Amino acid sequence: MEIIHISSWNEFISLTSKYDGWAFRGLPDADWQLRSSLSRYLHSFVQDKTSWCQREERAIRIFRRKAHIYLQDSSVLLDHLRCLALMQHHGAPTRLLDFTKSPFVAAFFALYRTTKNSAVFALDTPKLWTVVPSNAPTLYRDMIDPRVNGNFERYFATNNNEVIWVGEPEQMDRRLVAQSGTFVVPGVLDKTLEEVIQQYEEGDTLIKKIVLPPSIREEAMLSLYRMNITHATLFPDLDGLSRSIGYELEITWPGYKAL
Repeated sequence: MEIIHISSWNEFISLTSKYDGWAFRGLPDADWQLRSSLSRYLHSFVQDKTSWCQREERAIRIFRRKAHIYLQDSSVLLDHLRCLALMQHHGAPTRLLDFTKSPFVAAFFALYRTTKNSAVFALDTPKLWTVVPSNAPTLYRDMIDPRVNGNFERYFATNNNEVIWVGEPEQMDRRLVAQSGTFVVPGVLDKTLEEVIQQYEEGDTLIKKIVLPPSIREEAMLSLYRMNITHATLFPDLDGLSRSIGYELEITWPGYKAL
């Protein structure tokens, strides 16, 4: 993984303009690794890795059995990727990692509430669509597509294929659309995304970590606010609007006087 340290917001804009078609993920701490919420949870609370497959399967089964109570159209639960996306949307630990096609959305999530070095990870998805892992050269992207019936169970739920798939469900929800979102689906839970990516690299670095110093936060957040990138727009509901009020506390306009 290539690590790039920048010193200004304009440098971030210039750098990411070269990554056309890539996917991005922002983290508020540059020292954090790329793990899914399910991977972090299991590493923290379930030491027996041999049981992880069964535990994930059970969690999905419980969600499907009960979530229909709250859904107008429960058919979403029949599609594995859509079901996982719904679980992720509402806070359940899943193996999905949220990425976005916008470096600015990723920068927002990296910078919003941090006082230390944060990071935006950039993933070369156009190249990932065509390469295969060195340890499994037959597992190309279309073959493992989790949107295809049976593929999630075959290539991901077994937790023994060091592969990743990048993409979106056939039908996207409002939040995914608002965030220009996409998902990275890893085939294993006991390794970081950085480790799995190494299986795909043949000389070229497919993932970069752009380290953002806290000194650029003020300028960057104001710039993102002017782009209309806020919690209110990224989470188009009352919860998102409420979260957006936090940054409003930082905004001041010259000559403004409250009425």
